[in-house]
Amino acid sequence: MIAIDPRSRGRSRPQGSGFEAFVWYFMRVTGVMLFVLALAHFSIMHFVFDPANQSAQWIASQRWNQLIWRAFDWLLLMTVLFHSFMGVRTVLSDYVHSGRARLFLMSTLYIVAAMLFVMGTSVVLTLPSGTR
Repeated sequence: MIAIDPRSRGRSRPQGSGFEAFVWYFMRVTGVMLFVLALAHFSIMHFVFDPANQSAQWIASQRWNQLIWRAFDWLLLMTVLFHSFMGVRTVLSDYVHSGRARLFLMSTLYIVAAMLFVMGTSVVLTLPSGTR
């Protein structure tokens, strides 16, 4: 039998029902969502629509002219954003042991995440759609 080094195992599920347990489940749910959404995005953009005909004008006039595509793109963007920032948060929690450094890095992480959330949402909501 092959022994597995304990350092190579994934992060174990936190005990209890606190914030860390929520983050643990959240990372798994968003990981599955990313797989499904990215596969759907790739399939739609490369199999349903011809990539040779896609340009910025096509995206503005055809794709982003419909609310469902804006919602789909926003959901994909926000899932990537939340999953990645919660992953970085986990890495910081695991490897930064100094209280001041952890506070500074976590604060910076949350500020950057909030800024990107606002910027991404504002772009999806306010980018003008083209005419048909």
